[in-house]
Amino acid sequence: MRNFKHLVVAFSMLLVAVFLSAGQAGAQGDAMGSVKAAMKMGSAKELSKNFGSMVEITLDGGDATSYSNTQAEFVMKNFFAKNAPVDFSVNHNGASDKGQLYAIGTYASKGDSYTVLIRMKSANGKYLIHSMNFIKD
Repeated sequence: MRNFKHLVVAFSMLLVAVFLSAGQAGAQGDAMGSVKAAMKMGSAKELSKNFGSMVEITLDGGDATSYSNTQAEFVMKNFFAKNAPVDFSVNHNGASDKGQLYAIGTYASKGDSYTVLIRMKSANGKYLIHSMNFIKD
């Protein structure tokens, strides 16, 4: 009987671990999904809902600059105005050993194409963008 109780406890712990990891994977997918949709629409307002308190943005191979989330929204609004989106696709995504999410995508505008690197960190149970690099192809 004692072994049965240990087996039930171990099985219960395994189920909890599976559900927690599935929930985290779902949160990761939701975070990148909303970023992808905002990039496709060229909506700085929607994209900014995924910004952390500070966001590092690099445009056209320039220097990385840190902005508050409000300033970053204006930077992206200006970028989208000058480079209206035709398409955005994620070519590769994953997570680092420390749990940070990343995505490498292609942003296509009418005039140019950019390789985009997006990095997200978890804050209060939600993944938020902490850096975006736009590299002109």
